Amino acid sequence: MLYYVEDFGAVGNGVTDDSQAIQKAIDTCCENGGGSVVLSSGKPYYSSSITLKKNVDLHFEKNAVLKANADIDSYIRPCEMINNPETALIGNPVTGKPSFVFIYGFEADNCSVTGEGVIDLNGDAFVERKSPYYVTGNFYPRPTGIYIENSRHISFKDITLTNAPFWTLHPAGCDDVLISNIRILNPLDRANSDGIDPDHSSNVRILGCHIECADDCICLKTTNGNREYGPTENVIISDCTLTSTSAAIKIGTEGVGNFRNIDVHDCVISRSNRGISIQIRDGGNVENVSFSNISIETRRFCEDWWGTAEPIAITCFDRDENTSAGKIKNIRFFNINCKGENGILVHSTDKNRIENLLFENVSVTLSKTSKWPCGLYDLRPCLEYGVINQKNSPVFMRYADNVTFRHCGFSIEKPSESYGEIKNIENCENVIFE
Repeated sequence: MLYYVEDFGAVGNGVTDDSQAIQKAIDTCCENGGGSVVLSSGKPYYSSSITLKKNVDLHFEKNAVLKANADIDSYIRPCEMINNPETALIGNPVTGKPSFVFIYGFEADNCSVTGEGVIDLNGDAFVERKSPYYVTGNFYPRPTGIYIENSRHISFKDITLTNAPFWTLHPAGCDDVLISNIRILNPLDRANSDGIDPDHSSNVRILGCHIECADDCICLKTTNGNREYGPTENVIISDCTLTSTSAAIKIGTEGVGNFRNIDVHDCVISRSNRGISIQIRDGGNVENVSFSNISIETRRFCEDWWGTAEPIAITCFDRDENTSAGKIKNIRFFNINCKGENGILVHSTDKNRIENLLFENVSVTLSKTSKWPCGLYDLRPCLEYGVINQKNSPVFMRYADNVTFRHCGFSIEKPSESYGEIKNIENCENVIFE
């Protein structure tokens, strides 16, 4: 059954707040057993926060636009919605539940957002420029775009999400998540505007998406604020094109729970500050992860962003004196072509040694292309290190055991005083080059 929002009072002129009409359509649809709530083709809708419900598809006809309200007081506060008001405003915006959300769902099984329209998250209303290359929030916490929690069998298809002030799409504690053929187009200078952040979620498929954003395009998380849910596991990421001023694909850094059984393949990463990053700083462990058939092109951005153009970065450090990191093991890289301003980084400590890495048919070519300095490795955030001065190598490893490089090629295309030897390996055991 179709429920057109105009039948519930929506104006669709881009000025009038249509949130009450949209919400009434969603509520009626849910009460009647489900269906599609339709935003009409070509119309601009302006809206405060809305709540998705079970069995409801929020469907955008072609060129329908839903723009988020610029007034933070019009946003849903998820912690209040689930009767937890003492945490309604969480001081740390990236480790707790979101404090403000534009599209929210809790126990919204079988909900979806679909269609060929646009969700404009109106990020300009919540940020300020810090430098010509960096924009950040003028307050924390800024609103999350879409946050769906503790839900099953949810889908996001074909939609375009743009201009996010903070994380764009955040499923948390969810099972059976399908994200297919969506576009996320965020400014490349806006801090924390992650693309997709599956959090304590299982059986996740992210397929055929195009994402441009700062920070991470796709970041698997197990945040402290959602630690009542299980691990992030059984994840497939494929056929995506990604550009990021942080990491295109990342596991961590928020990782109080485990990550396992993850398959990333057939993706293209371009113009990114990092390609693939596994950053463990909390108690969660990472195991059984495969990356294959991926092209990676990296370049440095300004110093405000974590990373120094590593195509692959695997690091494991204690976050602080009170937080011990978990373990990283059983990670495979196959058919990966890397070209950029830095090489593979693998770094841990003697306490947190990384184990069982396989690099097969991996090529790394160093080539200086940006105006920003090289000769650096960025190990933030951690207790022991920050950004260290060190000549870059195609392979740089510390405290990793049982690492095999099979049929790999390493080269430096444009020699520079910032580049050192091809391999820089210390405090590692059983490293094999076949």
